[in-house]
Amino acid sequence: MDNAVLSALMEKLMQFGLTRQEANIYLCLLRNKNLSGYEVSKLTGISRSNVYSALACLVEEGAAYLLEGETNKYTAVSVEEFCQNKIRRLNILKQELMSQIPQIGEDSDGYITISSPRHIMDKIYNMLEHVEYRIYLSIPQEYLESFRAHLEKLIAQEKKVVLLLNELPDSEIKGSITYLKQKKDRQLRLIVDSSYVLTGEMTGNSTDSCLYCGQKNFVDVFKESLSNEIKLIELTKGDD
Repeated sequence: MDNAVLSALMEKLMQFGLTRQEANIYLCLLRNKNLSGYEVSKLTGISRSNVYSALACLVEEGAAYLLEGETNKYTAVSVEEFCQNKIRRLNILKQELMSQIPQIGEDSDGYITISSPRHIMDKIYNMLEHVEYRIYLSIPQEYLESFRAHLEKLIAQEKKVVLLLNELPDSEIKGSITYLKQKKDRQLRLIVDSSYVLTGEMTGNSTDSCLYCGQKNFVDVFKESLSNEIKLIELTKGDD
């Protein structure tokens, strides 16, 4: 396996709670069925003491099974089963935490800066999951597909979805109201229920940042600006 691919896979597995060493050994087990600790050590170049410690952790984490015998061997749990088990356990923990920890409302009067593409994407997902009535979304084209399922779900729930795009997607999002922007840009603009705004640049660079706000005056001004842009698009379209 290419080193770059291996490293990328390990990074993803680390998001599921494995250490880098455990992720490396898990991938080794996926590629080679039923290995002893000695064989894993030989294949990965990791010391035997570290291998046995990591294998014990993988069994504990539900990523591997121990096959007891004259020589103990280990086999990997499938990626799908391992990930689903993790997600299920996390959902249970989430419900327990939500029921036991007092809910803290978001500061609707403040301005929150959200930095890095990953955190911005997470915030968009979270906002889309809490829409009650409508959204207005302007987003660079390459990010649109990441949110297609969420947008289609909102439309299926008869919630209004208005999109402002640089160009039409290859496959339309049926039920949405879509406008083509006159000027292409890298701006993200999201309004949810006329209550919350997320705005900033999405270039894919680590320096990307967005402003999140629920202050009524700010939201109203932002919404009016977007509304005026839509009106201009409609007027221009009528002149074509």
